[in-house]
Amino acid sequence: MDGLVVGKDGRCRCGWAGDKADYMAYHDMEWSVPVVDDQRLFEKICLEGFQSGLSWLTILRKRDNFRAAFSGFDYRQVALYKEADIERLVQDKGIVRHRQKIASVVNNAKRACELVEEVGLLSAYFWQYEPTLSER
Repeated sequence: MDGLVVGKDGRCRCGWAGDKADYMAYHDMEWSVPVVDDQRLFEKICLEGFQSGLSWLTILRKRDNFRAAFSGFDYRQVALYKEADIERLVQDKGIVRHRQKIASVVNNAKRACELVEEVGLLSAYFWQYEPTLSER
């Protein structure tokens, strides 16, 4: 589904949003909305990693479970996770139980802490790469 479509509710959306309520809500409230909160940015990075090889809808529908499993995506807390935490998460039926993806979240949390130490905010690090208007 490419291009713009008008939903049954009369709202214009990208074609990929389709007619699924969760996709439409995600499109309308989150997609392409700039995020500058470090915890939300970390969540987005982690969920994108879990989405690899799966549908985004699968991840959206498990998002609350992911938040509960990963301390609300507080990277400072997740950085403290040990092997026992990874093992616990591999057994959590509410999330994608892929050991390497889970371990990557813990590793990325540690790297996020390092970035914050270095540059102050995750958002400052990521948004420095935003293209200027002339580059878009």
